[in-house]
Amino acid sequence: MSKTVSLIDESQLVAWLQDRNQQVMSVLYDRYSAALFGVIKKVVTDEAAAEDILQEAFLKIWRSGAQYSADKGRLFTWMLHVARNTAIDYIRSKRFKESIQTDELDVNTVVNERVTTPVDHIGLKEVIATLKPEHQQVLDLLYFGGLTQDQAAEELGIPLGTVKTRARTAVQVLRKLLIEKTS
Repeated sequence: MSKTVSLIDESQLVAWLQDRNQQVMSVLYDRYSAALFGVIKKVVTDEAAAEDILQEAFLKIWRSGAQYSADKGRLFTWMLHVARNTAIDYIRSKRFKESIQTDELDVNTVVNERVTTPVDHIGLKEVIATLKPEHQQVLDLLYFGGLTQDQAAEELGIPLGTVKTRARTAVQVLRKLLIEKTS
């Protein structure tokens, strides 16, 4: 590998990767890590997690390098898919969901403490009480309980589309009622 990184063509990189030449990983990392990190960062916004996922993606690239075929696309494109799929797998993982729930609890505790006075001050609780019970239930889970729409659908045992429709309808009714109340 006496050639400089920029002069090594893709076919040579592929050959080295398929031969499991360990030095190819440093070349691939130097050449592609910034782009792969950018793709991962769009999927996983936490920088520390994105760095871990980048390392995991390079491990997957190393382990499955022999499976790469130039007939299916360029090496860089294949590496992007590996990185993106690794990030998506992380998002779907139990570890990620648990960390999000912990973060939401902390944020909601602070938010609910800050919001309590203004909500009571403008009479939002009374206005919410005028909504249909199913709309109240969805608002309670989404806005006051801190659940995502997916989690609310699961909690209520109803389709995601129904949760979205109820939330949208409830917000529209609340907007109209609050405008009437303040004018």
